[in-house]
Amino acid sequence: MGLAKNALEEVVVRLVGEVSEVNDKPGYKAVYFTVKDEKASLPCMMWMNRYQASGVALSVGALVELTGRFSLYAAKGRMNFDVFSVSLAGEGQLRLQVANLARELEAMGLMDPARKRPLPAYPEAIGLVTSPRGAAVHDVLRTLRRRYPLARILFAGVPVEGPGAADGLVDGLAKVVFAGAEVVLLVRGGGSFEDLMPFNDRRLARTIAACPVPVVTGIGHEPDTSIADMVADVRASTPTAAAEAVAPAQGEIAARIQGLGAAMGHAESRRLDALSIKMERVASLPLFREPTRLFDGEALALDDLSDRLGRALPEALREDRHRLGLIGEALGRMLPGLLSAPRGAVGAAAGRLGYLGEHFGERSRQQLDGARGRLMRAGAAMTDPYRASVAVSAARLHDLSPLAIIGRGYAMAKGEDGRVVSSVDGVAAGERLVVTLSDGELDCTVNDVRRIHSAVEAWG
Repeated sequence: MGLAKNALEEVVVRLVGEVSEVNDKPGYKAVYFTVKDEKASLPCMMWMNRYQASGVALSVGALVELTGRFSLYAAKGRMNFDVFSVSLAGEGQLRLQVANLARELEAMGLMDPARKRPLPAYPEAIGLVTSPRGAAVHDVLRTLRRRYPLARILFAGVPVEGPGAADGLVDGLAKVVFAGAEVVLLVRGGGSFEDLMPFNDRRLARTIAACPVPVVTGIGHEPDTSIADMVADVRASTPTAAAEAVAPAQGEIAARIQGLGAAMGHAESRRLDALSIKMERVASLPLFREPTRLFDGEALALDDLSDRLGRALPEALREDRHRLGLIGEALGRMLPGLLSAPRGAVGAAAGRLGYLGEHFGERSRQQLDGARGRLMRAGAAMTDPYRASVAVSAARLHDLSPLAIIGRGYAMAKGEDGRVVSSVDGVAAGERLVVTLSDGELDCTVNDVRRIHSAVEAWG
């Protein structure tokens, strides 16, 4: 038995099997697991330091490749397999490679949600990168034409599996972006994990992240998420779902247009209401209600100045005439013999003084007229800037007046009770209406009622 044990343990072998049981409880110095194939099972043991260094997380169902040697416990005749190294085999190895690449790209920030961009609401050009054969391309084109026929489709037909497929996908992305695509669909139908490996390519992931427009993936293999899905701006579960993500439905567009029209109408109504209130406030200002009040103070001052001048001039003339009379009487008493000659001179002097008095009064009146003219010009300068604003405001108020609207060729209908008729609802044949025109009214009888239908145009 000892010879058999020594001979068995000297042989290093490599084997492949499926993990059927795993025991790696905390505190153990080794991990214990069982591998099996179609015919047999084998208990295995691997020291914990070797297991942790391998980077493999054993799980039931995983296909693994083991390197090690058999060990025989002679006392009980039991044989184990002492594992030196472990790696995933087949698809398991591929999954490990993809997981490692995903962790690397995530550390570089390629999967950061903050990096991902929103999709354009109404793209004019949509890029499509997929195989020219298969159901995926037909599903996408049919969805885009049904939901959003306005967009141009920029198609790049490329292989989506097999050798060189990853390079083809990278080139296809570059072509549709260069052609002017505003968003790109990167899609394919379902397949095995190996078939999806081109979408787990490092270069393709970097190309998606560096693409100047948003990229939407639709890879029809829902249980698995590819590297391209993780890096893309939006991930859809199928090619059809990816097409729906970038193509707004026609009904949504029509509803959006109706909403914008209603919002514009409300905004214009509010603007006109605000202008009307502003015009009412302007019209209520004292300047426009009683414009002459601006000159009340100046008019009072002018009247006072005129009164004072009127009182001062006659008084001055009377004083001058009185003094001249006194001078004449004194000269008559002092020079009785020569009175006849100087009397003429005195008379001439009195005449000159009278002239001077009248001349002084004329100059005062001229000054008064000049002051009045300057006052009127100052008043005009104060009111002229407001005349244009008042004229514009009056014109706007006139345009808003129902009479102005009627003057442009419209008419206003009222019922016999005086209510304004704005709809055919509530009006019956034979009813009498009064129709107001710009220059008079018409007394009319309704012969027939016809409704005019309107509808929002939709595509498709």
